[in-house]
Order: sequence, then C-alpha cells, then structure tokens
Amino acid sequence: MTTLEELGLLKMDFLGLRTLTVISDAIKLVKYSRGIDVEFDKEMKDPKVYKLWADGSTTGIFQFESAGMTRFMKELKPDSLEDIIAGVSLYRPGPMDQIPRYIQNKLNPEHAVYTHPALEPILNVTYGCMVYQEQVMQIVRDLAGYSLGRADLVRRAMGKKKLDVMAKEREIFIHGEVDENGNVIVPGCVRNGIKEADANKIFDEMAEFAKYAFNKSHAAAYAVVSYRTAYLKAYYPEALLAATLNSYLGNLDKVPMYIDECKNLAIQILKPDINRSRTKFTIEDGKIRFGLGSIKNVGIAVVESIVQEREEHGEYQSFTDFCERIQDKGVNRKCIESLIKAGVFDEFEQTRKTLMQSFEGIMDTIQDYAKKAYTGQVSMFDLGESREETEKHKYIFNVSEEYTDKELLSMEKEMLGIYISGHPLEKLREEILRQTNISTIKMKELLEVEEGKQAEYKDGQIVKYAGIITSIKKKYTKNNTIMAFVTIEDLYGQAEVIVFESTYMKSQDKLIEENVVLVTGRLSLREDQEPSIVAMNIDELKEKKEKKLVLDIRGIDEDTKARLRGAIRASRKDRNNMKVEIIDEQGLKPCGAIFINQDTVKQFEEILGNGRVKI
Repeated sequence: MTTLEELGLLKMDFLGLRTLTVISDAIKLVKYSRGIDVEFDKEMKDPKVYKLWADGSTTGIFQFESAGMTRFMKELKPDSLEDIIAGVSLYRPGPMDQIPRYIQNKLNPEHAVYTHPALEPILNVTYGCMVYQEQVMQIVRDLAGYSLGRADLVRRAMGKKKLDVMAKEREIFIHGEVDENGNVIVPGCVRNGIKEADANKIFDEMAEFAKYAFNKSHAAAYAVVSYRTAYLKAYYPEALLAATLNSYLGNLDKVPMYIDECKNLAIQILKPDINRSRTKFTIEDGKIRFGLGSIKNVGIAVVESIVQEREEHGEYQSFTDFCERIQDKGVNRKCIESLIKAGVFDEFEQTRKTLMQSFEGIMDTIQDYAKKAYTGQVSMFDLGESREETEKHKYIFNVSEEYTDKELLSMEKEMLGIYISGHPLEKLREEILRQTNISTIKMKELLEVEEGKQAEYKDGQIVKYAGIITSIKKKYTKNNTIMAFVTIEDLYGQAEVIVFESTYMKSQDKLIEENVVLVTGRLSLREDQEPSIVAMNIDELKEKKEKKLVLDIRGIDEDTKARLRGAIRASRKDRNNMKVEIIDEQGLKPCGAIFINQDTVKQFEEILGNGRVKI
C-alpha cells in the first residue's frame, strides 16, 4: 500500500461513476424533449431541491438511495450543500455514531459543545462534530502550530492507525518540538495557551474520529453530483429516470425500482412502439417511452437500421409495410417475433396473436416476391392495382382474437425483462402488504448495510414473502433427496427460495410457474451472496377478507347505549385488531376499531342481546 509513496511516486485513484453518464444523458433528454438547456443553480441553495431529501424522495439521487440514508436525511432536513457533504461523510462506520448528535445540534445549534473554544471556528460547520480529515489537519495547525505538510502526516498516521507515530505526535501536539539549538519547530498546544488536559482530550477525540474520518474534498465532489441528480429530479424527473433506466438496461435487478418510482411520481411508462421508440428510453410528452434496444433478441445494430429507415422514409404504415422495408436490413424472423411479443405493432389493426400466427407466411411471400422480381417474372401484383388492393391479395392474415391479459403480460416480461403495461401482482398489492413482512427491496437494502450498523433483519429470522413463481430448478442431493431452487418475483424484483425435501413434498402441487404464492421461511444471509429464503411452508396467496364487528343498536334505550359506549371505550387498546360498525335507524356506520377477544364479544352480547352482535 505504501511502496509507491516510498519510491516518491504519486498514486492516484480514478473513479468511474455511472451517475456522470446519467446526468449527461438526462441533460440531452431535456434538450431533445423540451428544447431547454439545463442550467444548474451555481449557489446550490434551491429549497425545492432540498425538499426531496426532507421528504425522503431519494430514489435516483446519487449516494442517497438506501433506506438508512433516506431516514437520516428525513430527520436532518438538509437546507445547504454542507448538510449534503456531511451526510455523505457521516453515513459510514465510525462517524455514524455522530449522526444523532449532528442532527440534534443542527436543529439546536446552541446545544453544540466544544472541548475548547479554539475548536469552534473549525467545527461549527459540522455543529461541533468532528467529521472530516481536513478538520483534523486544521486542528493541529491552529491549536499546535503544525505546518501543512506535517498536519497531513498526522492525518495519515491516524487514518492508518500507526500507533508509534501517533504516540510521538501526541507529545508534539501537546508540548511542541524544538531543535538541538532550542529553536521552536512546532509550538504545541501548551505554548499556545491550551491546558494540557484539554490538549490530551482533543488528541484522543481526533485519534478516534480520524480512523474513519472522510476526506471532505471527496465528499464535496460527491455532494455536488448528488445535488445535480436531485436538481434534475426536482425539475425534470422524467429525464433523470429515463437516463437512469438507460444506465441499468443490462441490470434488470435495478430497473423495477425505478419503474416503481415513475409510478410514484405519476410518470407513465409507455411500451415500445415501432413508430415512436428509439434505441433507448426517451421522453414523450412528459412520459417515458421504452426503447427498442432493450427488447430481447433485438440487437442494437438492427434497431438502428429500423430507426434509420423510419427517419429517412417516414413512419411504417402497417405490419406488412414494415416487413417489406426491412427485408434487407438484417432483421431476422426471431427478431420480428420478439418485436410482436413486445407489442411494438399494437398501433396497427391486427392483434398480437394474429401477427404471431401470420408473420412467417408474410415473410415467405415477401421473399418469394423479391426472388421473382429479381428474375424478371411479372405477377398479377404488377398489373396496376392499388397498394390496398394488392395487399389484400398478396398477404394472408390468420385472424385471431387477442391473447388473454395474463398471456400478454407474460410475453411482455419475457421480451422486456419487466412488466410495463401492468403487473400480475398489482391487484394483490394491498393483500401482499398485509400478509408479508419482507420484499425484494428490503432484501437488497440488506446488501447495503454498512459494517457496524444494526440491520433490520437477521440471519435465520422467520419471514413471509409473496410473489409469482418465474422459474423452478429441481435437483437431487448426495443423499438422493429432492430439493428445488425457486425464483419468485414480487412487485420490485426477484428472490431465490430454497425448498428442501420435506417442504417440497407437501408443497409440490403449488410449485408451478406463474403461480402466486406466499412463502413462510427462514431468511438466509451469507457474506458475498444475495439474501435468500429457506422455505418452511408454501401456500397459494389468497385474499383474506377483513373481519369487522357489527353491532345492531336499532330500538335500544339510552341506558343500554351508554353501557355499550363504555364497553367500546374500555376495549380500545394500543393494538386494536378489528374495525367496528354499528347499525342504527339510518343504516350502517363505521365506529373506529377496538381490541377483540372472546370475552369482549360475550360482553357486547350481554349488553345488546343475542343476534345483535356479529363478526
């Protein structure tokens, strides 16, 4: 690690950030879709931008997408770039312990405590917390009189935990250093009027925080990138998200999260269209249009030739017009099948099922006609008929009604890797939230938990997870017992469920692709592996009807009503488990929620009488 420095060479780290490309692409998308040149505010003080952090709307904002970072920013409510720089620096092992103090002191600056008044000018920007390596360097310079070069040596010694160097520097920091002639090289804290005890305490604080302290210049550069992504999200959200989606086209694990964010921001995702789509995601009237280049089996070169033909000779007028115009562009039948399944020809009159059953015959006709034209043969199509009349005779469509919604969504998923026009689980969204306690989003967040931070879930914890089965891989163990690796997709991504023999045997009738299931199992967290679930039980996900307590109070006297009101008040707890409705002369009315058990029901029956209490 230190060989290059010892040789006197300069060591440099170059970071290639995907986000820089995202910002550049987003700016181009804004120009293309709105005709606007994006100009970021140079002061970086826009309240609308900082409100995104305060509201927890951080998806798509560089460095701030994790759940923990989002919570931190919601509590902090940043209003300046300094807060963003501090956020980047604090959310890591070590400095993370300073987060509660930083938030409290930001909200109440008068509560900031400094070991010595000389620290205030250095630490006031971080509300009394030691956060940056540069602060450590500034402290030894201002309090003990170090030179810039020597201050950097102290920073490095502390950061690399060089105990022998730190012990020597502690003495110099407190008492200073003189040469053999008595000339002062470093004055030290005591010569500068700081008590020895205070100097020792300050050095201890520096040594502790310097182990993890972040380079502010690095954090500031990251914060500027973060601010720019937030600025784009605040003013041009469709452009930022389209550019982000383009950056993840090869990583389908991330795409559902950004598609879901589009839904949260009411930005519609349009399916690919043969006359509207380009190679990548684009902006169209404030909506995001899926690109042709992300369709399975359709190469970039093919897409570019399709788009070029459209731009040079106008939009494709029909499916057959498309087939005729691209016959010599390297577009093969597998490619056309994929385009049909992805729905790019939906604007034309034929159903996808009709096109799937007809396209090969149409391609054969085109190729046959091309051969005849090449050999100079004349057909009836050359005898003066109009194009419409010619097409009627020339092409035969095997007309069929459209596929079912489920089949269309399945094709979409197969070709695009994600669901765009809908999701098989969308209707079950609320039911899934009620019956589960983990999702793929939460599993992915477990991979981002910083060292030393308490995770929301633990290895071996019992979890409930629901989704649609997308693949099943069976295998036999060394002991000749069967097991399966089942991929189950929820609304946000995919997770692997491991099914051993005992569970497999009792659940095999549920293990069918495209079945929607509820898995109860143990969470498996292994280093350098994606989180998975070891299944204990697998059931089909069924909608649970919400139970309600219905009390019929028609015709009862005021004394009975008063007793009933008292019983209801007494049954209201911290954890109410059932909603209550009453029936009076005006009809059915909601009456809040209470905690219900057998004794409660019996009490209500005693007050109202049999037949007036129903669940």
